[in-house]
Amino acid sequence: MERKNFFRSVKNLHLVSSKLVEGILTGDYRSVFRGFGIEFDEVREYVYGDDARLIDWNVSSRMSSPYTKVFREERELILSLVVDVSASLSSGSVATKRELASLVAGLLCVAAVQNNDRVGALFFSDRIEKWVPPRKGRKHAARLVHDLLTLTPAGSGSDLPLAVRTALESMKRRGICVILSDFKTPVVWRELTLLARRHDVIAAMLTDPLDLEFPRTGLVELADSESDRVLVARGGSKAFRDAYCAYWSANRLQWEEGFARRGIDLLALDTGGDAAKSLIGFFERRRRR
Repeated sequence: MERKNFFRSVKNLHLVSSKLVEGILTGDYRSVFRGFGIEFDEVREYVYGDDARLIDWNVSSRMSSPYTKVFREERELILSLVVDVSASLSSGSVATKRELASLVAGLLCVAAVQNNDRVGALFFSDRIEKWVPPRKGRKHAARLVHDLLTLTPAGSGSDLPLAVRTALESMKRRGICVILSDFKTPVVWRELTLLARRHDVIAAMLTDPLDLEFPRTGLVELADSESDRVLVARGGSKAFRDAYCAYWSANRLQWEEGFARRGIDLLALDTGGDAAKSLIGFFERRRRR
Protein backbone atom coordinates (compact mmCIF):
# COMPACT_ATOMS: atom_id res chain seq x y z
CA MET A 1 0.00 0.00 0.00
CA GLU A 2 1.43 3.41 -0.97
CA ARG A 3 2.10 5.82 1.84
CA LYS A 4 -0.48 8.41 0.71
CA ASN A 5 -3.16 5.73 0.35
CA PHE A 6 -2.29 4.33 3.78
CA PHE A 7 -2.65 7.72 5.43
CA ARG A 8 -5.92 8.36 3.56
CA SER A 9 -7.20 5.07 5.00
CA VAL A 10 -6.42 6.30 8.51
CA LYS A 11 -8.10 9.65 7.93
CA ASN A 12 -11.20 8.02 6.38
CA LEU A 13 -11.41 5.15 8.84
CA HIS A 14 -15.18 5.38 9.20
CA LEU A 15 -15.51 4.80 5.44
CA VAL A 16 -12.93 2.08 4.80
CA SER A 17 -13.79 0.03 7.88
CA SER A 18 -17.61 -0.05 7.79
CA LYS A 19 -18.10 -3.16 5.66
CA LEU A 20 -15.05 -4.85 7.14
CA VAL A 21 -16.09 -4.35 10.74
CA GLU A 22 -19.80 -5.02 10.22
CA GLY A 23 -18.93 -8.27 8.48
CA ILE A 24 -16.03 -10.58 9.19
CA LEU A 25 -14.17 -8.47 11.75
CA THR A 26 -17.16 -7.86 14.00
CA GLY A 27 -18.16 -11.51 13.90
CA ASP A 28 -14.64 -12.61 14.81
CA TYR A 29 -14.39 -9.99 17.55
CA ARG A 30 -17.63 -11.23 19.10
CA SER A 31 -16.72 -14.91 18.87
CA VAL A 32 -13.22 -14.35 20.28
CA PHE A 33 -14.13 -12.13 23.20
CA ARG A 34 -17.78 -12.84 24.06
CA GLY A 35 -18.17 -15.04 27.08
CA PHE A 36 -14.95 -13.48 28.36
CA GLY A 37 -16.35 -13.31 31.87
CA ILE A 38 -19.42 -14.04 33.97
CA GLU A 39 -21.25 -12.03 36.57
CA PHE A 40 -23.70 -12.90 39.34
CA ASP A 41 -27.35 -12.78 38.30
CA GLU A 42 -29.60 -14.29 40.97
CA VAL A 43 -30.20 -17.19 43.35
CA ARG A 44 -32.77 -19.90 42.69
CA GLU A 45 -33.83 -23.13 44.33
CA TYR A 46 -31.33 -25.94 43.90
CA VAL A 47 -32.22 -28.53 41.24
CA TYR A 48 -30.70 -31.99 41.03
CA GLY A 49 -27.66 -31.79 38.73
CA ASP A 50 -26.69 -28.25 39.69
CA ASP A 51 -23.08 -27.68 40.72
CA ALA A 52 -23.00 -28.11 44.50
CA ARG A 53 -20.06 -25.71 44.69
CA LEU A 54 -22.41 -22.85 43.75
CA ILE A 55 -24.84 -23.39 46.63
CA ASP A 56 -25.45 -20.16 48.52
CA TRP A 57 -25.32 -21.38 52.11
CA ASN A 58 -26.50 -18.10 53.63
CA VAL A 59 -29.69 -18.04 51.57
CA SER A 60 -30.17 -21.79 51.97
CA SER A 61 -30.06 -21.54 55.76
CA ARG A 62 -32.66 -18.73 55.78
CA MET A 63 -35.00 -20.56 53.38
CA SER A 64 -34.48 -23.99 55.00
CA SER A 65 -33.83 -25.51 51.57
CA PRO A 66 -30.82 -25.41 49.20
CA TYR A 67 -30.45 -22.43 46.86
CA THR A 68 -27.80 -22.01 44.21
CA LYS A 69 -26.16 -18.99 42.67
CA VAL A 70 -26.88 -18.30 39.00
CA PHE A 71 -24.38 -16.51 36.80
CA ARG A 72 -24.82 -15.04 33.36
CA GLU A 73 -22.40 -14.20 30.62
CA GLU A 74 -20.95 -10.74 30.95
CA ARG A 75 -22.14 -9.03 27.79
CA GLU A 76 -20.21 -5.80 28.12
CA LEU A 77 -16.46 -5.83 27.62
CA ILE A 78 -13.87 -3.15 28.25
CA LEU A 79 -11.18 -2.73 25.60
CA SER A 80 -8.09 -0.80 26.72
CA LEU A 81 -5.52 0.32 24.17
CA VAL A 82 -1.99 1.03 25.41
CA VAL A 83 -0.41 2.93 22.54
CA ASP A 84 3.26 3.79 22.12
CA VAL A 85 3.65 7.32 20.69
CA SER A 86 7.41 7.60 21.24
CA ALA A 87 9.68 9.04 18.57
CA SER A 88 10.72 5.65 17.18
CA LEU A 89 7.20 5.12 15.85
CA SER A 90 7.61 8.05 13.46
CA SER A 91 9.80 5.82 11.27
CA GLY A 92 8.67 3.55 8.45
CA SER A 93 9.54 2.77 4.86
CA VAL A 94 5.95 2.45 3.56
CA ALA A 95 3.93 4.16 6.28
CA THR A 96 5.04 5.15 9.75
CA LYS A 97 4.43 2.83 12.66
CA ARG A 98 2.37 5.62 14.23
CA GLU A 99 0.03 5.59 11.24
CA LEU A 100 -0.17 1.81 11.41
CA ALA A 101 -1.01 1.99 15.13
CA SER A 102 -3.74 4.55 14.37
CA LEU A 103 -5.33 2.34 11.73
CA VAL A 104 -5.32 -0.80 13.90
CA ALA A 105 -6.54 1.10 16.96
CA GLY A 106 -9.32 2.57 14.85
CA LEU A 107 -10.44 -0.82 13.58
CA LEU A 108 -10.51 -2.20 17.11
CA CYS A 109 -12.46 0.84 18.33
CA VAL A 110 -15.09 0.44 15.64
CA ALA A 111 -15.40 -3.30 16.39
CA ALA A 112 -15.89 -2.50 20.09
CA VAL A 113 -18.51 0.15 19.31
CA GLN A 114 -20.42 -2.26 17.07
CA ASN A 115 -20.58 -4.68 20.00
CA ASN A 116 -21.67 -1.97 22.45
CA ASP A 117 -18.46 -2.32 24.46
CA ARG A 118 -16.48 0.39 26.17
CA VAL A 119 -13.08 1.39 24.84
CA GLY A 120 -10.38 3.54 26.39
CA ALA A 121 -6.76 4.34 25.66
CA LEU A 122 -3.47 5.23 27.26
CA PHE A 123 -0.84 7.00 25.14
CA PHE A 124 2.74 6.86 26.35
CA SER A 125 6.29 7.88 25.48
CA ASP A 126 8.81 8.20 28.30
CA ARG A 127 5.83 9.47 30.29
CA ILE A 128 2.05 9.06 30.23
CA GLU A 129 1.02 11.47 27.50
CA LYS A 130 -2.74 11.04 27.82
CA TRP A 131 -5.32 8.73 29.35
CA VAL A 132 -8.79 8.40 27.82
CA PRO A 133 -11.25 6.65 30.19
CA PRO A 134 -13.28 3.82 28.61
CA ARG A 135 -16.65 4.86 27.22
CA LYS A 136 -19.14 3.71 24.62
CA GLY A 137 -20.27 5.28 21.36
CA ARG A 138 -19.08 6.25 17.91
CA LYS A 139 -18.27 9.82 18.88
CA HIS A 140 -16.05 8.65 21.70
CA ALA A 141 -14.24 6.18 19.41
CA ALA A 142 -13.79 8.87 16.75
CA ARG A 143 -12.33 11.28 19.33
CA LEU A 144 -9.97 8.59 20.56
CA VAL A 145 -8.59 7.90 17.07
CA HIS A 146 -8.39 11.65 16.39
CA ASP A 147 -6.32 12.06 19.57
CA LEU A 148 -3.95 9.36 18.41
CA LEU A 149 -3.53 10.98 15.00
CA THR A 150 -3.02 14.51 16.28
CA LEU A 151 -1.28 14.06 19.64
CA THR A 152 2.12 15.76 19.81
CA PRO A 153 4.09 13.88 22.49
CA ALA A 154 5.89 15.90 25.12
CA GLY A 155 8.43 13.10 25.49
CA SER A 156 10.55 11.32 22.92
CA GLY A 157 11.69 8.15 24.67
CA SER A 158 9.69 5.06 25.60
CA ASP A 159 8.87 3.82 29.10
CA LEU A 160 6.86 0.64 28.59
CA PRO A 161 7.12 -0.47 32.26
CA LEU A 162 5.47 2.80 33.33
CA ALA A 163 2.72 2.36 30.74
CA VAL A 164 1.97 -1.23 31.81
CA ARG A 165 1.91 -0.30 35.51
CA THR A 166 -0.47 2.57 34.77
CA ALA A 167 -2.73 0.30 32.72
CA LEU A 168 -2.78 -2.22 35.55
CA GLU A 169 -3.79 0.48 38.04
CA SER A 170 -6.48 2.00 35.81
CA MET A 171 -8.15 -1.25 34.66
CA LYS A 172 -10.41 -1.96 37.64
CA ARG A 173 -12.41 -4.74 35.96
CA ARG A 174 -11.07 -7.67 34.00
CA GLY A 175 -10.86 -6.70 30.35
CA ILE A 176 -8.93 -6.82 27.11
CA CYS A 177 -5.65 -4.91 26.91
CA VAL A 178 -4.00 -4.37 23.52
CA ILE A 179 -0.46 -2.95 23.63
CA LEU A 180 0.54 -1.30 20.34
CA SER A 181 4.31 -0.75 20.23
CA ASP A 182 7.47 -1.56 18.30
CA PHE A 183 8.75 -3.07 21.59
CA LYS A 184 12.17 -1.54 21.07
CA THR A 185 12.44 -1.10 24.80
CA PRO A 186 13.97 -3.01 27.70
CA VAL A 187 11.96 -6.09 28.67
CA VAL A 188 9.18 -5.59 31.21
CA TRP A 189 8.39 -9.13 32.23
CA ARG A 190 7.41 -8.43 35.83
CA GLU A 191 4.84 -5.81 34.82
CA LEU A 192 3.53 -7.84 31.88
CA THR A 193 3.20 -10.96 34.01
CA LEU A 194 1.00 -9.11 36.51
CA LEU A 195 -1.09 -7.58 33.71
CA ALA A 196 -1.60 -10.94 31.98
CA ARG A 197 -2.76 -12.56 35.23
CA ARG A 198 -5.66 -10.13 35.49
CA HIS A 199 -6.52 -9.35 31.87
CA ASP A 200 -6.54 -10.75 28.36
CA VAL A 201 -3.38 -9.15 26.96
CA ILE A 202 -2.53 -8.85 23.27
CA ALA A 203 0.86 -7.53 22.13
CA ALA A 204 0.47 -5.80 18.77
CA MET A 205 4.06 -5.57 17.55
CA LEU A 206 4.54 -2.82 14.96
CA THR A 207 7.35 -3.60 12.53
CA ASP A 208 8.81 -2.33 9.29
CA PRO A 209 10.87 -4.15 6.62
CA LEU A 210 13.87 -2.04 7.62
CA ASP A 211 13.74 -3.47 11.14
CA LEU A 212 15.32 -6.70 9.95
CA GLU A 213 17.06 -5.86 6.70
CA PHE A 214 19.49 -2.97 6.50
CA PRO A 215 19.66 -1.51 2.96
CA ARG A 216 22.83 -1.94 0.93
CA THR A 217 24.27 1.57 1.06
CA GLY A 218 27.56 3.29 1.75
CA LEU A 219 28.45 4.99 5.01
CA VAL A 220 25.28 6.34 6.61
CA GLU A 221 24.80 8.33 9.80
CA LEU A 222 21.92 6.96 11.86
CA ALA A 223 20.34 9.22 14.47
CA ASP A 224 18.41 7.67 17.35
CA SER A 225 15.16 9.65 17.44
CA GLU A 226 14.70 8.95 21.16
CA SER A 227 18.20 9.63 22.50
CA ASP A 228 19.85 11.79 19.77
CA ARG A 229 22.79 9.36 19.63
CA VAL A 230 24.42 9.07 16.22
CA LEU A 231 25.86 5.86 14.77
CA VAL A 232 27.83 5.49 11.55
CA ALA A 233 26.50 2.47 9.66
CA ARG A 234 28.42 0.64 6.95
CA GLY A 235 25.57 -0.37 4.70
CA GLY A 236 27.98 -1.68 2.08
CA SER A 237 29.40 -4.23 4.51
CA LYS A 238 27.72 -7.64 4.44
CA ALA A 239 29.07 -8.37 7.92
CA PHE A 240 27.39 -5.21 9.23
CA ARG A 241 24.08 -6.05 7.55
CA ASP A 242 24.19 -9.61 8.88
CA ALA A 243 24.96 -8.40 12.41
CA TYR A 244 22.12 -5.86 12.17
CA CYS A 245 19.68 -8.58 11.09
CA ALA A 246 20.89 -11.02 13.76
CA TYR A 247 20.55 -8.42 16.54
CA TRP A 248 16.98 -7.43 15.75
CA SER A 249 15.95 -11.02 15.01
CA ALA A 250 17.21 -12.06 18.45
CA ASN A 251 15.41 -9.11 20.03
CA ARG A 252 12.13 -10.10 18.40
CA LEU A 253 12.58 -13.76 19.37
CA GLN A 254 13.14 -12.74 22.98
CA TRP A 255 9.82 -10.88 23.01
CA GLU A 256 7.96 -13.69 21.23
CA GLU A 257 9.19 -16.33 23.70
CA GLY A 258 8.43 -14.10 26.67
CA PHE A 259 4.89 -13.42 25.43
CA ALA A 260 4.26 -17.13 24.87
CA ARG A 261 5.39 -18.05 28.39
CA ARG A 262 2.97 -15.55 29.89
CA GLY A 263 -0.03 -16.43 27.75
CA ILE A 264 0.12 -13.13 25.86
CA ASP A 265 -1.00 -13.37 22.26
CA LEU A 266 1.25 -11.76 19.64
CA LEU A 267 -0.29 -9.81 16.77
CA ALA A 268 2.48 -9.07 14.25
CA LEU A 269 1.81 -5.99 12.11
CA ASP A 270 4.00 -4.64 9.33
CA THR A 271 3.87 -1.20 7.71
CA GLY A 272 4.22 -2.92 4.34
CA GLY A 273 1.32 -5.32 4.93
CA ASP A 274 -2.47 -5.18 5.07
CA ALA A 275 -3.40 -4.32 8.66
CA ALA A 276 -7.04 -5.33 8.25
CA LYS A 277 -6.14 -8.78 6.90
CA SER A 278 -3.62 -9.28 9.68
CA LEU A 279 -6.25 -8.41 12.26
CA ILE A 280 -8.85 -10.72 10.73
CA GLY A 281 -6.33 -13.56 10.53
CA PHE A 282 -5.40 -13.01 14.17
CA PHE A 283 -9.05 -13.17 15.27
CA GLU A 284 -9.66 -16.29 13.22
CA ARG A 285 -6.68 -18.06 14.81
CA ARG A 286 -7.94 -17.17 18.29
CA ARG A 287 -11.43 -18.38 17.47
CA ARG A 288 -10.13 -21.78 16.31
CA ARG A 289 -8.29 -22.37 19.61
